[in-house]
Amino acid sequence: MNQTRVFLIFAWLMVAVLLWMEWSREKAAPAPAPTTTSAPAAAASVPGAPPGEVPSAQVPSADGSVPATAPQAQASATPAAQRVTVTTDVLRLVLDGGRVLDAELLQFPQTKDAGSPPVRLLTEEPAHPYSAASGWASQDKSALVPGADGFKLVGDTRDFTLADGQQEVSIPFVWTGANGVVIHRTLTVARNHYAVKVKDEVKNNGTAAWNGYVFRTLDRHPTILSRSMTNPDSFSFNGATWFDNDKKYQRRAFKDYLDDGTLNQNITGGWLAMLQHHFFTAWVPQKDQIANYVLSQHDGRDQITANGPAFTLAPGQQASTEARLWVGPKLVNQIAKEDVPGLDRVVDYSRFSIMAVIGQGLFWVLNHVHKLVGNWGWAIIGLVVLLKLVLYPLSAVQYKSGAKMRRFQPRIAQLKERYGDDRQKFQTAMMELYKKEKINPMGGCLPILIQMPIFFALYWVLVESVELRQAPWLGWIQDLTARDPYFILPVINVAVMWATQKLTPAPGMDPMQQKMMQFMPLVFGVMMAFMPSGLVLYWVVNGGLGLLQQWWMTKRHGSEPVPATTVTAPVKKK
Repeated sequence: MNQTRVFLIFAWLMVAVLLWMEWSREKAAPAPAPTTTSAPAAAASVPGAPPGEVPSAQVPSADGSVPATAPQAQASATPAAQRVTVTTDVLRLVLDGGRVLDAELLQFPQTKDAGSPPVRLLTEEPAHPYSAASGWASQDKSALVPGADGFKLVGDTRDFTLADGQQEVSIPFVWTGANGVVIHRTLTVARNHYAVKVKDEVKNNGTAAWNGYVFRTLDRHPTILSRSMTNPDSFSFNGATWFDNDKKYQRRAFKDYLDDGTLNQNITGGWLAMLQHHFFTAWVPQKDQIANYVLSQHDGRDQITANGPAFTLAPGQQASTEARLWVGPKLVNQIAKEDVPGLDRVVDYSRFSIMAVIGQGLFWVLNHVHKLVGNWGWAIIGLVVLLKLVLYPLSAVQYKSGAKMRRFQPRIAQLKERYGDDRQKFQTAMMELYKKEKINPMGGCLPILIQMPIFFALYWVLVESVELRQAPWLGWIQDLTARDPYFILPVINVAVMWATQKLTPAPGMDPMQQKMMQFMPLVFGVMMAFMPSGLVLYWVVNGGLGLLQQWWMTKRHGSEPVPATTVTAPVKKK
């Protein structure tokens, strides 16, 4: 396998990956799946229940039966008098005690245009409703429960705004059952935080035992995006994800939401989420309480729910449960502050752990370079320079091998002319030449294979990072996640690839391969024309530095071709 074929395989592999992303089978949304329901059933004991407070803590099992009172997370019409608006420095929420119906991300405008409204992550829009809900249900037909609709606001305030100097704001709700059970719910939103704390305190003031379980649901009418070069949102994963300490990070795309079943998995210390490009919502239940995770569909809407923990309270007893609801961007530093195992995987660089780890490491470096230079465009350039320095020994071997092969191209050309169409004899003579001149034709292969995972991971870092969203570089590039408006970077990329191709040795290449190689810069140029400019900037800088290094190696090791007249390879005669 010679250097040219290594380059050809690598280049076509890149084209194949990009083509797969753009024109994959997600061209059209599938027909709506049949409406199904999935809810928990029989109870199982929860280990570690607080002694003296909850004599029997339970969660539903996953045997497939439907409880008498199954939680329904679909949004229903909420009276205007019951709605509350909460405004902080980063969020504006509309909620009713059981649901967050609307959420605006105040620091993330939809476009760069002046006066653009903020991104609306949760919404009541009839076409694409998306909400987060939490309520109480029970499998006991006689047990009264609030569902997600029964909570009433405590007090008359309907507009909660975080005042200057105020660090957090709390909104109290209560549900009082005719059986004497009282549930106090407190929602707390803090300054510069996208996580809403939800605490439920349950007390049985009645004369009979009461049992019920809390459910926490993300409910969405999915938008299934077709792959498109002009739509960066379609590059990222869209669907539900969840995490547990045993099976770690798992996910299910909207397009095949129930293809592998409804999940039904008991998890302690996990979380569930719905992801899209740059933003996500997530429920993080109390880490020491167990819940049954379920995927389901209702009326064309996809849901992921954590059912539990469940409690059985004797008269006079009480219990509590807490959770956090994240509604916001995939900001790595903010997510890390939540101190939730595995939550950093919502920044979905890859479903494969090793690639995700590489991506996280690359973003860590990119973030620190940004702190030094203060511009994400220059940070991308700085990161590529650092990678080139780290990988210099590998690439030096690659380019040195290519330079030596280029130096002996006249000899190889003469061998090809001498043996004509006899490929076997030509290959034998060429390998004898390589052996004599101590040329390793595989010298350029291994370095490329080692570097490929790094550069693939970097590609996804640049696609996935919300920090780059609408971030300017300089001059005509005012949004690194949008395409180059004047196609300057794609044209430069074509020129760099063309020059690299001219320096790349092509021993023994047949005419068909030569034609393929000639079209490679143009193919990449057309595709890059519609890619986010941050990605094209990465390719241009990486390719430009590679071209410079290859030129230098060629000058040092292959600037003077060995004349064809000195060919000494034997010619075998019959």
